[in-house]
Amino acid sequence: AYARDPAETVKIRHLIAAVETLEGAQFLRNGRAYDATAAAEHLRLKLKTAGDRVKTAGDFIRICGSSSSLSGEKYRIRFADGRTVDAEVYFRNILEAFPADKP
Repeated sequence: AYARDPAETVKIRHLIAAVETLEGAQFLRNGRAYDATAAAEHLRLKLKTAGDRVKTAGDFIRICGSSSSLSGEKYRIRFADGRTVDAEVYFRNILEAFPADKP
């Protein structure tokens, strides 16, 4: 059976939580806007569906968090202040700031 490195699982959970806890943000996917809770649920579903193709947090960003597997359209995040950023950029910034000494 496949087992992802526990440290990578922590990072992936951190990335999903970083979307789920965004106050007033919208996750833009395939021409529709979703709230943070719906976005996190979608990302968890994509992670589950991806299975052992996602071994690292980088894989998660590339396979699950960057674009629609159906349309190929990039995911975007619109923050409460109106700024919009590609989800991939957001996730990479969150991952880069993740403490190296965290288990």
